[in-house]
Amino acid sequence: MMISSRHLSFSRKFRIASVLSIAAAAILMPAYVQSEVPGAPSGDAVLQQVRLSQAMQELPELTGRLRNDLPDDGKREPFRLTMANSVIQFTFSNPDEVILLDLGQGGTKLSRTLAGKSVSVAEKDYGNLIRGTAVNYEDLSMRFLYWPNAQVMDQDNVSSVGCWVVRAVNPDNRGPYHVVDIWAAKESGAILKIDAYDRQAKRIKSFRVSKGQKYKGAWILKQMTVEGRDPATGKVIARTYMDINDPK
Repeated sequence: MMISSRHLSFSRKFRIASVLSIAAAAILMPAYVQSEVPGAPSGDAVLQQVRLSQAMQELPELTGRLRNDLPDDGKREPFRLTMANSVIQFTFSNPDEVILLDLGQGGTKLSRTLAGKSVSVAEKDYGNLIRGTAVNYEDLSMRFLYWPNAQVMDQDNVSSVGCWVVRAVNPDNRGPYHVVDIWAAKESGAILKIDAYDRQAKRIKSFRVSKGQKYKGAWILKQMTVEGRDPATGKVIARTYMDINDPK
């Protein structure tokens, strides 16, 4: 969630603090033609940089909320957020629920505590939506950052930030996403944009960092937009904002 002030400015750069084969994906996916990008690192190297940039962040307790915009049903889910020792914790209330994301060396581990009982989130449940929002457990787990044989498909700019566009293909067909395209800042490894596709090459989820804010000389996430899409039409059918309040 932490955004490095050395690489980023509010108007130009943001840094975020919080699924067949490669050949088959190249044929199915319409967004990019698979090719070598001159001077690009390997896709696996880019994702390793992303993982390291997240694991090294330390944040005090922040507050925020998940807020539905589509449907505009009044759904508001306040939370407390902490990140320390490579563990991100989301704490909700009414009912009380704690979601833990461990960004360990062996991959991400997701667990939740509800009604005083702590259990690991089974991968078959990663597509389940969290508290009636557009965000699911796969989104929180970021399991796609550990999928092997990722490839750099292109380079692009997001909010004037130079990014590598990395394609990761689900190696085990578990979870809701088959292919995920990740826009990662070249210098910092920050994730600025994500598009996720199902097994029929239809985009079903999009993430965008839309706002940042300054905290102790650095920039942290202020708002991320998460959109669910109808795979048949591409139409946005759900939209949730993750808002982070001004740090105290």
